[in-house]
Amino acid sequence: MMAEKEVNKSEEVRSIAKAMKAKNENPRPVVIIEMLKKQGIEVSSPQVSQILKKMGFRPRKRRNAGKVAVVKKVAVLNSGRAAMISVEDLIVAKKVIGQLGTDRALAAISALRRLEG
Repeated sequence: MMAEKEVNKSEEVRSIAKAMKAKNENPRPVVIIEMLKKQGIEVSSPQVSQILKKMGFRPRKRRNAGKVAVVKKVAVLNSGRAAMISVEDLIVAKKVIGQLGTDRALAAISALRRLEG
């Protein structure tokens, strides 16, 4: 039997990812797996994804397949009249609630309403 040279798969993935980043390319697991396959090195997608995550590369956000596009405006009843709130407004509100907490965010809204009226 021939003794095969031990290959550090993680190091190979890291070197390819660094080279791709140097070329301003996004290192994607599918591309890296294909490149390593040409070199005769077999790696799994979860393995490559985990190595990229540890290197600081974030996975791409997936779109929901088969779902209807997000509605841009949501009608909200506000003291008898309709106010239009955009999806961006909801995202900002979610961030504020994440920072303050639900109770403090509601208290802040209540205080702002008292100041306005």
